[in-house]
Amino acid sequence: MHRSLPPFEQGSPSSDSRILIGNEIKGQAWQFSLGVALSLVAAAAALSVPLFVRDIIKGFSSNHSVAFPVVSMCLLVIAGSCAQAASGYLVTRAGEIIVLKLRGRLLQQALRLPLANISVQGAGTVSSRITFDVSQIRHITDVVAQIPVAGVALIGTVAVMAWLDWVLTLATVISMVISLGFVSSVLRRVKTNFSGQQAAVGQLTHKIATHLGALTTIKAFRAESFILQKIIADADTLRVLALKGNRIEALIPALTTLGNQFAMVVVILVGGSRLASDKLSIASFGAFLIYLVQAFSPATTLSNALTRLQAGRAARERCEKLLGIPREIDSKVHHPIPYPISTAPAVSFNGVSHSYTGVNRQALRDVTFSVSRGLTAIVGPSGAGKSSVLALIDRLFVPDSGQIAVLGHAIEDWPVSALRAKIAYIDQAFTLPEITVRENLQLGGSLNTPDSELFAALEAVGLSSAVEDLPHGLDTVIGREANLSGGQRQRLALARVLLSDAQIVMLDEPTSQLDGMNEQRFRAIVDELSTKRTVIVVAHRLSTVQHAQRVVVMNDGRVVDVGDHITLLDRCPPYREMVSIQSTSGY
Repeated sequence: MHRSLPPFEQGSPSSDSRILIGNEIKGQAWQFSLGVALSLVAAAAALSVPLFVRDIIKGFSSNHSVAFPVVSMCLLVIAGSCAQAASGYLVTRAGEIIVLKLRGRLLQQALRLPLANISVQGAGTVSSRITFDVSQIRHITDVVAQIPVAGVALIGTVAVMAWLDWVLTLATVISMVISLGFVSSVLRRVKTNFSGQQAAVGQLTHKIATHLGALTTIKAFRAESFILQKIIADADTLRVLALKGNRIEALIPALTTLGNQFAMVVVILVGGSRLASDKLSIASFGAFLIYLVQAFSPATTLSNALTRLQAGRAARERCEKLLGIPREIDSKVHHPIPYPISTAPAVSFNGVSHSYTGVNRQALRDVTFSVSRGLTAIVGPSGAGKSSVLALIDRLFVPDSGQIAVLGHAIEDWPVSALRAKIAYIDQAFTLPEITVRENLQLGGSLNTPDSELFAALEAVGLSSAVEDLPHGLDTVIGREANLSGGQRQRLALARVLLSDAQIVMLDEPTSQLDGMNEQRFRAIVDELSTKRTVIVVAHRLSTVQHAQRVVVMNDGRVVDVGDHITLLDRCPPYREMVSIQSTSGY
């Protein structure tokens, strides 16, 4: 039995393509609130320390005991440090939970995008947004906690400084404003640079993933050096952008430090003048200097936070673009899942044409045919459009024109999940997710199938012994260290079909990597399946489909003829030529 799947949205982006950090934080409100509160406690403790320093200086000057201010100051320092540590942990913990949810949201969006969109975006670019860009968005969550606390700490520090001496405070503020003006001019360039870096990271990630996937071919043709140069070219683009960004970012702490030092010089000069005129006590001047040094910390924090905020905003915009891409279009009408009409053809095409994004030539042109229960073979030369037919039936792509019906209902009336529950599809690459053998066998169906049934399916395709020999049997993860050969992967995919209850089975080049013995086994399985279900097989080897009830002959995106093997030999020259060539070649 198939598991119920969450419904697909009506061809729209995920409920909202925006990423609202405020809403994300609401879900972790208590952690953020407590973290900010503890930061404020730490800031309050830091604000109190210079006042005790002033009391200590006064105590030494007047020969009074300094035990109370010393002990109080030490306790405040310890309490402030503990509060700051706890605050950092809580904010970080909440931020990581938000990152996890955002990654899940982006991954859900990516998995539900049409294949054409994934192809246009590039799998590596999409992966980069889910991994790298979401990590950058995390900066925004940190900044949300840091800016209020740093702002309160800075305002509080300036307020106490003004209470101690307003003239010195005015001189300090003016010098800091001048420094902030320079920093602001630099910050405007940070976001643009980060956007460029993130795009370059996505491009580089995509190139590396693509070339590693083709590593066998690269090695076979000794193209390592050539491909290396191609990847290094993209890496160099990223290097140039990163260096430019580093130059921009390096200016920010330099300008901040310059502003701090300038403020210190101004305070010393003005403070010295006021000390000389007895308008300021030494104790108050000492406390003021400590406050000035303390003011540098929140000022620097604000500067760094604004820098990270620009990186986070750039990443958020890229992620929102991914979330804004329309998902697979679901049924155009709202009604219960269509009930299969037993008297209708399993699949019918009526004047269907289709072209792929970026390709001028149509893959299918005015294709018309119908398929009923039993075995149907689709044959023709490479590029004839055979695999495109299967992809359209499974609604992996949407045709440009024409009508497709499945089990008696227009394909656009089927909810996507319900349609695919009726179809078992093995693509010509017989791809298997990097999950366990058990999970691969039960993909899309019940996850509680007894081992006996799993091994019965494996035995039917001649794979039970190979699976038993794997390190963890059914629980061995396919890929990397424990992998299967091409033929074994093909047979594992076929075993999954045997375990499904799909009414339509589609097999794309299912015997391409099978030896003679396993091809005979495959024929027996297909014959058995076709007595109860509709089986559509795309094949180059005509020997595997000569006994099909229907053979659809295709060429150049068109249907040339439809009939059984004997009929087509008599009236279809292209089919007769294919049979003759393969007979001569020993197929």
